[in-house]
Amino acid sequence: MSTNGSAYPIRKVAVLGAGVMGTGIAAHLANAGIPSVLFDMVPSGAGDSPKERNALALKGIAGLKKLKPAPLYVPENLQLITPANYDDHGELLAECDWIIEVVVERLDIKKKVFEWVASNRRAGSILSSNTSGIPLADMAAGMPEEMREHFLITHFFNPVRYMRLLELVTGDATLPAVTDAVATFGEKTLGKGIVYGKDTPNFVANRIGVFGMAATFKAVLEHGFTVEAVDAIFGEAMGRPKSAIFRTADVVGIDTLGHVFHTVAEMAEGDERRDWFKLPDFVKNLIESGRTGQKAGAGFYKKTKVDGKKAILALDLATGEYRASEKPRFKSVGKARKLDKVEEQVAAIIWGDDEGAKFAWEVTSETLLYSANRIPEIADDVVNVDRGMRWGFGWDLGPFETWDAIGVRKSVERMKADGQTIPAWVQAMLDAGRESFYERDANGTLTYWTYDGQVAPVPFSEGQLFIANLKATREPLKVNPSATLHDMGDGALLLEFRSKMNALDDGIIEMYEHALDLLDDGAYEGLVVGNEGKKAFCAGANLLMIMMGAGAGDWKAMDAMVNRLQQLMLRAKYSARPVVVAPHALTLGGGAEVAMQCTHTVGTGELYMGLVEVGVGLIPGAGGTKELAVRYLGDIPKDIDVDPNPFIFKAFERIATAKVATSGEQARAWGYLRPTDSMVLNQDARLAHAKQMALGLAATGYQPPAHRTVKAAGGSGFAAIEAFLFQMHQGGFATDHDVTVGKKLANVLVGGDVPAGTMVSEQHLLDLEREAFLSLCGEEKTLARIEHMLTKGKPLRN
Repeated sequence: MSTNGSAYPIRKVAVLGAGVMGTGIAAHLANAGIPSVLFDMVPSGAGDSPKERNALALKGIAGLKKLKPAPLYVPENLQLITPANYDDHGELLAECDWIIEVVVERLDIKKKVFEWVASNRRAGSILSSNTSGIPLADMAAGMPEEMREHFLITHFFNPVRYMRLLELVTGDATLPAVTDAVATFGEKTLGKGIVYGKDTPNFVANRIGVFGMAATFKAVLEHGFTVEAVDAIFGEAMGRPKSAIFRTADVVGIDTLGHVFHTVAEMAEGDERRDWFKLPDFVKNLIESGRTGQKAGAGFYKKTKVDGKKAILALDLATGEYRASEKPRFKSVGKARKLDKVEEQVAAIIWGDDEGAKFAWEVTSETLLYSANRIPEIADDVVNVDRGMRWGFGWDLGPFETWDAIGVRKSVERMKADGQTIPAWVQAMLDAGRESFYERDANGTLTYWTYDGQVAPVPFSEGQLFIANLKATREPLKVNPSATLHDMGDGALLLEFRSKMNALDDGIIEMYEHALDLLDDGAYEGLVVGNEGKKAFCAGANLLMIMMGAGAGDWKAMDAMVNRLQQLMLRAKYSARPVVVAPHALTLGGGAEVAMQCTHTVGTGELYMGLVEVGVGLIPGAGGTKELAVRYLGDIPKDIDVDPNPFIFKAFERIATAKVATSGEQARAWGYLRPTDSMVLNQDARLAHAKQMALGLAATGYQPPAHRTVKAAGGSGFAAIEAFLFQMHQGGFATDHDVTVGKKLANVLVGGDVPAGTMVSEQHLLDLEREAFLSLCGEEKTLARIEHMLTKGKPLRN
């Protein structure tokens, strides 16, 4: 439940339309704990039973269980969605604080729905449309005045759970308090990034993003580049999603792309590039032939089998036929991939001298100029445009951030040499002596250049914290190549991992120990462990470090290294002052062990967490095996005689199959997060919330819990798991080495060779865990798995 802290509390929502977008919105409301009523029509010929009359809504809800990627954090969230129909359940609309229209993109149909809404809604309830192209003014025409005051556009992006962008477009009559309420709810409750757009064709992100595709299509026709070549250029090295241009079109749907193109071509009067939005023949042919992308099995790419093996074919744009895909290489892209920062990568490609770099420049320069010419038409400032492209299209840098990265003055000179016209407000910025759209002032505040020639602070919402802003105002306390220790202010520390994929190594361990020393000395009240890694909070331990140690055969040093890490995690868990870990994205292996062993964990909706060490022939060795056993057994009262085997077997299953939770709530259900741990859906609020938790616990006189003991399953538990492993091996589901790893894991989880019911300590389990980990490091097949993962990036089954 959310009250937003506003005059318009949102506690229940109505979603009108049970199609893909409508069900996606209802699902994500459920992810946030918000109940919704999902309306659709009564099917023609339906009888009197609710099942028949609600069939369309029920079908939409049932479809959520099958969709990939999963729209729900956990399947249980479905119970928060109530199926309904327009004919029988009008009274349910009055119970809803926000009504979201998500019906077909036809103004006449939307008008009929709005008439029904006007007859059934409660005065003061908010009404919005999820339209992607119909003008707000046209939809609002004829609405009662009070309804118009509470009406706006809320444009979600699909898939709703995963796409962060929520565009808000208001009308002349929309009350500011209504806009504020939806923005606050969208950001704080749903975890969305809010962009304020204008009532113009395709709003903000689609207008710029689709123009980028239009510019690409035009350049492809002029220069004869293949789809693979374009995707090789405009992939991750250019700060774009891995799916780049043409794969993205396949995922979105080429027919959907065609609709967005059509909207601009028909409605964008005064757009200097309006004619670029006419679909080229190769796109028209795909739509007409039903090859609309991934959903149709064919688009710009086609998955098939060649000689019994999976293969991906690419579309020949000239012939319209498919051929074997190629792997084009460009020197500029190769150079960019060796650089660490995305700003450096983009600049390396743009200022390269090969054909790929020239193509990238042509498309990028057109996109930058087009973006500048859309201000203030589609949005008031560069901030909304950049955020729209980052949150809606997955760009690492928005257009104006990209322009800063390649050098505004230098690129403007090149644009002029190419015969391009520079927007007056951009030239005015350079003439004023400012070299970039974004700059920090003398106080460290991030500012941007406005359309009317002013300097304004970049707006950030209350309750958000960014490490870059922290660095701009405070010098780090300590830095090494893998980690940084920051003073967050108010008595809080922040430990930031910075190694490759934020993998645990000596530098991180050393900095974590130093941070705990400062806590113990009373210099700070609490510690936050978190970072802003794009892909990972921490993807595990440094495998190369493990392989080199095992290869050297210095087992005494290896034992000391593993023990040091185990004791560090135990120390963090039982620290006298709060240690709050804020994981996000990939939190695997050692990363999960860090997140599990602390005072409190602040999880996120998009948290991918698991103990995956068996994939490289190991078991969790930094306390993860111990911790999962303790969590599964430790809450059972000691005076209750309970068979521990089912609990231990489930812990074994989680680790032995390297199961990864695909949401924060699933991580909680599996025991990777505790019932008392927090969940924050907005990524930008994660570190601020963790700081608040650490200081809040400290202020209330936090005392660490007592060290835990559990009843060991002992030999009987081991025998049960051993029998299971035998069956898996006999059935061909487990290799010899899988069985070896499985037995080592089982021995730790059952507490070793002790009688069933023996009380064992965490340290006892840690000693068993360390012994198993080290013995597996000495196995040739484990070292082969580690080497394969390091060189190939995927597990080896041996």
